[in-house]
Amino acid sequence: MAVVELLLPALPEHVRTARLIVTAVARRAGLDLALVDELRLAVGEACSRAVGLHRENDLLDRIGIRVSEDVAGLSVSVTDRGPPAGPRPADLSGSFDTPAADSDADGAYVDPDVALAVLAGLVDEVDVSPGPDGRGTVVTLTWPLARRAPGGVRPTAVAQS
Repeated sequence: MAVVELLLPALPEHVRTARLIVTAVARRAGLDLALVDELRLAVGEACSRAVGLHRENDLLDRIGIRVSEDVAGLSVSVTDRGPPAGPRPADLSGSFDTPAADSDADGAYVDPDVALAVLAGLVDEVDVSPGPDGRGTVVTLTWPLARRAPGGVRPTAVAQS
């Protein structure tokens, strides 16, 4: 039951740090190699969403990332302190052709809820819940792990002819 917890400043350059650490933990936990790229993309998307919310709302709080392994599989939770997930009228009043107050540097409309839709398409199990004290959002992503045989050894595939 490995648990790794990170608190990172809400800066874009730390998204890569989170991806690297979570990917290393996932490999160590035995996540299927076919799912590692999915995990890397999903963690990057969840962390980028949190960074964007913090920067958009001038929040100095750190972003929390928690990786745990249990019978349900490998779970990655990203906690932000921004507004809760869901439509925000100020966001929806802008046009996609006209940069809104919360647009990125290129002028493209940035909606943190679109990131949640992308995550739902990447990961089979996504849970979005309010932050622990009612502020922010916790996005939890879960992947299945190969079950360990008695003695802690993971089963391996045996080729049959």
